[in-house]
Amino acid sequence: MKTFPIIWFSIRTPSFVRLFTVPSAFTVIKRNMATQRVKLALIDLSGTLHVDDQPTEGAVDALKRLRQHGVKVKFVTNTTKESVGSLYDRLRKIGFELEREEIYGSLAAAAEYVRKHELNPYYLLTDDARTDMPPNDPTRSTDSVVVGLAPERFCYEHLNEAFRVLRQKSDTRNVQLVAIHEGRYYKAKDGIALGPGCFVKGLEYSTGVPAVCIGKPNEYFFRSALPADVAVEECVMIGDDPTDDCLGAMRIGMKGYLVETGKYQPEMYTEANRPVVSGIFATFGDVVKHIISNDQ
Repeated sequence: MKTFPIIWFSIRTPSFVRLFTVPSAFTVIKRNMATQRVKLALIDLSGTLHVDDQPTEGAVDALKRLRQHGVKVKFVTNTTKESVGSLYDRLRKIGFELEREEIYGSLAAAAEYVRKHELNPYYLLTDDARTDMPPNDPTRSTDSVVVGLAPERFCYEHLNEAFRVLRQKSDTRNVQLVAIHEGRYYKAKDGIALGPGCFVKGLEYSTGVPAVCIGKPNEYFFRSALPADVAVEECVMIGDDPTDDCLGAMRIGMKGYLVETGKYQPEMYTEANRPVVSGIFATFGDVVKHIISNDQ
């Protein structure tokens, strides 16, 4: 396969910066991109549209403009602290117009995985998130551990119980460690907060059981979020995590747009190690402006 040297360039406007990396055969790619209208936007929630109970700057109105432009939306989230119902109620309360069915989360994907594989897990989840998962069968032994973001459960007592489940021997099946996602950190209202990834890695290290990751950046998660009538080239991913949101989507052919309102901290990067995504924007509203202007 012929390779091309990498060319970096940036486009600056008063409100945002877009940084791209493309092959030297840019004229061909540019022509193809220009003719591909965006049909669907996959949109991350926490850090992109809101931080706790506050919308990010201009996000409520920007989402309306994106819909008015004819772009379908689906909200794809690794949020596991709360159930889909609680998350939907929170978003409606702070001003977003959406349908519950438009939320596609790693929690729902994990529930389907548990049902499909007939697991009887020990859950490291919040009580609210637990309501979206299949119930335990008290007549069966625990055969797996499911981990989400559950700060009150990440103590020695609960982690040690998870460790013991994963260390047990079974004659009928292998025990499983299911990571709903492996986020390193997230943006909370009081600053950056620790995610579940380190606890998943700790259990892997101590037990020797590799984790099955369900949510972003898993390729299956992104593909299963796409409706049958939308090709990956017609879809963009918008999020605040350069790896889980943007690069995960870009691996299957989508564009990945990164916003600076959540966990991404531009001051932690230099020009040399800045994330190689399709674009970096100050806010979700700036991404929407870019999509609309490129479609005209």
